Amino acid sequence: MKDEAGEAGEADETGGTGGTGGEADGASAAADDTAADTEAAARARRLAAWHGSERTLAHGPAEGRIAERLAALTAALTTGTTTGTTTGTTADAPPYGGDGWVDVYGDGIVEELERRVAGLLGMEAAAFFPTGTMAQQIALRCWAGRTGDPVVAVHPLAHLEVHERDAYVTVSGLRAVRPTGEPRPPTAEEIRGVDEPFGTLALELPLRDAGFVLPTWEELVEVVEAARERDAVVHFDGARLWECTVHFGRDLPEIAALADSVYVSFYKSLGGISGAALAGPETLVAEARAWRHRYGGQLFQQWPAALAALDGLDRELPRLPSYVAHARVVAEALRKAFTAAGVGWSRVHPEVPHTHQFQVWLPYPAAVLDEAGVRLAEETRTTLFRRWREPGPPGLAMTEVTVASPALEWTADDVTAAVGAFLARVRELMNGDGGPAPQGGQALP
Repeated sequence: MKDEAGEAGEADETGGTGGTGGEADGASAAADDTAADTEAAARARRLAAWHGSERTLAHGPAEGRIAERLAALTAALTTGTTTGTTTGTTADAPPYGGDGWVDVYGDGIVEELERRVAGLLGMEAAAFFPTGTMAQQIALRCWAGRTGDPVVAVHPLAHLEVHERDAYVTVSGLRAVRPTGEPRPPTAEEIRGVDEPFGTLALELPLRDAGFVLPTWEELVEVVEAARERDAVVHFDGARLWECTVHFGRDLPEIAALADSVYVSFYKSLGGISGAALAGPETLVAEARAWRHRYGGQLFQQWPAALAALDGLDRELPRLPSYVAHARVVAEALRKAFTAAGVGWSRVHPEVPHTHQFQVWLPYPAAVLDEAGVRLAEETRTTLFRRWREPGPPGLAMTEVTVASPALEWTADDVTAAVGAFLARVRELMNGDGGPAPQGGQALP
């Protein structure tokens, strides 16, 4: 799911062969245009409300203005980076090659980023990719060629399955087996119980669509050992691996050492513009670079994305443990606030977040919760939640909460007060006091 980057289909402008068909097609095109205009206006309103908030639980990547992002990149070049603390920047810290030349086809600052990532993960080498989807597909393709087995053991809720349009199947001709269908990571016994051979076990850490959940360290070690018993290699979809160290009680090299290859993202936790890296043995990374070129990922210049990634590694990576710790405070405050408000069914999942991200479920239509959140931001300049969706049973909506630097100043009392103000606007909408009463959902007391 993309928070604020929906895809709009193109209206059919070809017309029909007869008068009636042409009129119908014209009406359909006009309706599509109207719907697109309506959604564009709604999106502009949301972004303006969020951007104008003085207090926000977490900033989303879509609401930043271009000039603001350019200013942040300039600051990274001219003022240096953090020094492993959360207190700010140091004037004498070296800039990210601000006086150097822009990269050409992946040299310079991109190579610097690759070396940095390989070192952070304790891997022999790393390669920069414009997208995580490309990095994942190439990793799986390379392993399939090396093992001689095109079968991938993967969870049905994994990013590979839900968010990549079956690329590993369609583009690379690979095939999946499912160790489990439960909304949690697979167990060692489930890996041993897969009833056919597989060449690669792909593990998403954390499993985002199940609630950003992780196994325990002991469970993860056992799962990897079970895959080795099956003569399979292990690939970590570690887009959010950066924030897993607190839950596992291990540093990044020790976590990454369990896998044969690891993919990490530069924007999901680090606030980068885009991009990812694939890390692993030198020979694998060299092969991946060749496939990156074939897949169209050998971009002429990528210095803005590389610069933002390096800035994120210095600025955000040291702060992630504090975000994880505070996510637990925020999650508990949300859960207690919904209970105290008499919401008939609500859930914060997991109750104790494994990372700095978690799910919130409420028994109201997503459209109502979206509108209530925008009104809260417009009227109080406070942003609590962003977009909601309805991926489960009818009448239940879910949002994902990311606790980052803006949330650190929020106390449990602040969260409680914001929940009260948010639910007051939900009440108005559900009871018809603030607009047409939507269908479905539970009326608030």
